[in-house]
Amino acid sequence: MFRLDNKAAFITGAGSGIGEEIARSFAQQGANVAVADINFEAASRVAESIGDNAFPIQIDVSEEVSVKNAIADVIAKFGKLDHLVNNAGIGLVGNVEETSLEDWNRLLKVNMTGVFLCTKLAIPHLLSSGKSSIINIASVAGLVGIERRFAYSATKGAVVAITRELAIDYVTTGLRVNAICPGTVYSPFVEGYLRKNHAHELEETIAKLNARQPVGRMGRPDEIAKMAVYLASEEAEFVTGSIMTIDGGLTAR
Repeated sequence: MFRLDNKAAFITGAGSGIGEEIARSFAQQGANVAVADINFEAASRVAESIGDNAFPIQIDVSEEVSVKNAIADVIAKFGKLDHLVNNAGIGLVGNVEETSLEDWNRLLKVNMTGVFLCTKLAIPHLLSSGKSSIINIASVAGLVGIERRFAYSATKGAVVAITRELAIDYVTTGLRVNAICPGTVYSPFVEGYLRKNHAHELEETIAKLNARQPVGRMGRPDEIAKMAVYLASEEAEFVTGSIMTIDGGLTAR
């Protein structure tokens, strides 16, 4: 595996699922990790299980003061910041007619404004690092049409566009910016969706979600984490502005 020895990483939404696995994988490869999540109890559980090279932070990525304080805590703890992973996000099932203005604004606030704020406030520290990276967790829903994911698709498409624009703005500085677009990954995020929307047809819905990917199964959080480790590593120094799909062939159709 690609090493990240003595690198400092700030990972949002790291209290569960993909974010948790990214935090664990970064730490296993030698990085110091700030496990940031709106759920401080979850962040604390993950950080404690990782060990001395991790610490928890409570953060609301949609609130500027919260992000500013979180990044200040990272700098105070590690003295630097080498990698930002914008993983925190929320979902919504519904087409445009089913989407309320309240829901629309809520997704934009977390999935887009959260990426904006974390990126804007982290960049001065990332630039000071010399060689640094931002990894945005987008989705295949930002690349292809997914049924009844109107607001979610809009926000993840924006994350893809943001990634490419940032990569060009900072291409000469040593800061690389890339995105990962997972297909359906079986995680607490998906489990919550299933419990909320398909409690009475659970097995049938899981089968459909598995079949959505041509390989016949959903992805695993650790599979996304391995790509994140690569993108943060020195071996990926020629990789910037890239949109990496990990989707079991979904977008190849």
